Amino acid sequence: MLKAGFAQVDITPPPGTRKIGWLREIIGETTRDPLYARVAVLDGGDEAVAFIQLDTLSIRWTQVNDIRQRIAARCGFPGDHILVAATHTHAGPAVAHCGDVRRDEGYLEEMVARVVDAFATALASRQAATVGQGSTFEFGLSHNRRVVMRDGTTCTHGSFLDPNALFLEGPMDPEVAVLAVRGQQGNLLGALVNFACHPVHLGPDPCFSAGFPGVFAAAMQTAGCPVPLFLNGAAGNLHTSDPMHGTAGQPMEVVGETLARAALRVIETIPFSDQVTLGARSRTVALSYRQINEAEVTGTTRGAQRFVDPAIYERIIPGLLQRIRERGTQPAEVQALRVGDRAFVGIPAEYFVEHGLRIKEETHPAHTLVVGWANGMVGYVPHRDAFRRGGYETTFGPVSRLAPEAGDQLADCAISLVKELWAADPR
Repeated sequence: MLKAGFAQVDITPPPGTRKIGWLREIIGETTRDPLYARVAVLDGGDEAVAFIQLDTLSIRWTQVNDIRQRIAARCGFPGDHILVAATHTHAGPAVAHCGDVRRDEGYLEEMVARVVDAFATALASRQAATVGQGSTFEFGLSHNRRVVMRDGTTCTHGSFLDPNALFLEGPMDPEVAVLAVRGQQGNLLGALVNFACHPVHLGPDPCFSAGFPGVFAAAMQTAGCPVPLFLNGAAGNLHTSDPMHGTAGQPMEVVGETLARAALRVIETIPFSDQVTLGARSRTVALSYRQINEAEVTGTTRGAQRFVDPAIYERIIPGLLQRIRERGTQPAEVQALRVGDRAFVGIPAEYFVEHGLRIKEETHPAHTLVVGWANGMVGYVPHRDAFRRGGYETTFGPVSRLAPEAGDQLADCAISLVKELWAADPR
């Protein structure tokens, strides 16, 4: 018999906490809307899996490991069966070093403690449950932000109002995937919703916000879904601004409420069952760094366009190169959790949509969903062709330091893990 438990906890930082999402330091003076950690636990008896969603920009692997170890010690739940993902809100607290911004260690300790408490609450609240899964599609909310220009370069956040614009470099992913859970009385306990799009609203403003994922969650709760988890997808090159018309994109209220309505429509039509296969696999991949030296990165901020302060690069590049030489390779955990005919693949990166779509296609007949910013953060992972044209995401620096083949390495591993899960139980 399937059992499920959900919980959420407020992780809003106090006023005066540093923000992260831009490379320069910004202090959060006010809170537009609260930030949450949300937990979903699915227990089939022989197997169990869990999801933790954080309203933060990212989550470092050391923090993920800390959360898992504390949960394992306190609750006896296997840490490698827990997927920990950030929504990637750009209006959240400093959970990592980024440019001139230093992570807030005091906030992190408090956040981790609250997450572990919430997990214990979710585990204790398990009850007989049924699961329903389905998908719909939304166009017009998420757009590929890389515009190829006539000179062969790519302009991140480009616009077709520019007469030198030529075409969009890549696709988007319109799938809104839903996993909903009902309790013993047929009431909704919670839901997991997967959609790929950068939540960049309010990033440079001196306020904290969960962005459109927070609006989505609030709308779901108003409609009777107590704990809605938003799991972002392979959205490294996707955002809300529409390059076709040169607009700033939909307000976060429109994006979040539209996603909630889409998810609720799915929930109204899908069948529910307590017969659900669960499983988990994970593997750590050693990713190669880009081979580069200080002379080669002179003027590298040209590729970063208007998004960074050149002075920041001048200060941090030498130290970054030294760390790369010392480390040799970048470890990255790839995880696959199975829930029925769905596979949730956790990728610790700002993963380009092309990679996510490849994973979805090559793992059929499994219905695979890619979760970005999960179980760590290794920076941008563009597709190979993107490096030829440049742009912000491919510019060497603290958020883009891996070799062009890194994306395929992660995808190959993810595809292998999903196939292993289905080979173990092909139902």
